Amino acid sequence: MPQNPKIKELDDLAALVQKLKAEGKKVVHCHGVFDLLHIGHIRYFEQARKMGDVLAVTITRDEHVNKGPGRPVFAQDLRAEAIAALSVVDYVAVNRWPTAVETIKLLRPDFYVKGPDYKEVSKDVTGGIVAEREAVKSVGGEIRFTEDVTFSSSSLLNRFFAGWSPEVEKFIAGFCQRHSPDEVLEWLERAAALRPLVVGEAIIDEYVFCQAIGKSSKDPVLAVLQGHVETYAGGTLAIANHLSGLCEEVQLVTQLGGAERREDFVRSALRPNVRPVFLTKSSSPTIHKRRLVDQYTGNKLFEIYVMDDRQTGSDDMALLSEALQKAFKEADLTMVADYGHGMLSPQLIELLCESAPFLCVNVQTNAGNRGFNSISKYRRADYVCLNAGEVEMETRRRNENIKPSVEEMSKRVKCARFTVTRGKQGICHYDTDQGTTEIPALASRVADRVGAGDAVLAVTSLLVKLGAPWDIVGFLGNLAGAQLVAELGNRKPLDRVALSKHVTAIMK
Repeated sequence: MPQNPKIKELDDLAALVQKLKAEGKKVVHCHGVFDLLHIGHIRYFEQARKMGDVLAVTITRDEHVNKGPGRPVFAQDLRAEAIAALSVVDYVAVNRWPTAVETIKLLRPDFYVKGPDYKEVSKDVTGGIVAEREAVKSVGGEIRFTEDVTFSSSSLLNRFFAGWSPEVEKFIAGFCQRHSPDEVLEWLERAAALRPLVVGEAIIDEYVFCQAIGKSSKDPVLAVLQGHVETYAGGTLAIANHLSGLCEEVQLVTQLGGAERREDFVRSALRPNVRPVFLTKSSSPTIHKRRLVDQYTGNKLFEIYVMDDRQTGSDDMALLSEALQKAFKEADLTMVADYGHGMLSPQLIELLCESAPFLCVNVQTNAGNRGFNSISKYRRADYVCLNAGEVEMETRRRNENIKPSVEEMSKRVKCARFTVTRGKQGICHYDTDQGTTEIPALASRVADRVGAGDAVLAVTSLLVKLGAPWDIVGFLGNLAGAQLVAELGNRKPLDRVALSKHVTAIMK
């Protein structure tokens, strides 16, 4: 099917706009996602077109649509085709950048037009309208706003295309009756002022994409052809990155290896507002987990751990203890991610239990610790976040109601607040004063579960420290987990803007 001639490459549209302006035409520019074309968009375009002689519409590229996993529902080519079919629109192009700022500077329109909901700058969680206003001014244009009633693509998509289970639909409906988007977002804004400290093992996650080429001729071994390699910050490096997108400043105390240190990569992988203290685990490599992935299906074939999981030696432990005591003085809360690979000795755990401000703990069971890593190592905590398998391992109860197990654990560890992540079953919170609160899973697509628990720990720890209602803690924690499982590993850390837009998209 031939492409509609109204659809242009962005540079071609820029040249055309300048030609039209030279002819004395007034060019109007509209920009947005337009994921589901509806009557609100049509009225918006009609009002905008009346402000000038030519209407050019640019749309956000698929990879820059920031409304949560599963969005956009319609790919950029389809969105462009739908808009080009409207007689009121003269030209359509797909943007190259995450925002319209560079596009405005390229097109240099006479008028840049937004809907009435953008008049109040304070309600724009991205801050983009301010930058767009400045961009329009810099090219001699004018920003204007339409006046008609607004409709929401997200609301319509949530209603007719979300594909939620009845359980999730019921929860979201009830949640929206109890809380407004502004109330939920206010908790994220308050979290920005907190000063978190992250403690635990640094991990380098490597994904080696391979193509299966057959069985070895001599051994029962699958032979693969290596393709490209992607490397991400994992472990506490990932948690610090998640927090840096939510808080102004983050401290990190961790160990790198005395051998195969890879400090240059680690530093480059951390966001600028993370303040790391890199200590050394002597005679050990920096922990490196390599995963071989079938590039066609995305399935992981097997993992290789590069590490020395012996306990931290006394000299290294003394330096860790000194660094922690210094870091405690500047922290509002401490998040401990214990992956069971030797960094956190009994002496250091006792120091954390005794002195850490608002202690939040995750003790992880993984292939590298073979069930020897247990939350019972910690005699107390202010908040604990585990997955259901880790709770089962601790209580020795499998496939049972999780609530009695969590109540038992709260007595063992002396912790009043627990979160248990349960995959597709969602999250269960337990508070000794308020009992249990269950939140269904909100993930629409699962590409990789690695790192999801770290994201949930990061978000929920901040909110529990602030005293947020448990249903808001669970809602935001589940959204954070949903964003992580939709990506490979820790490819894309959390940030407040993306999480805020995900909130507003679901609650419309």
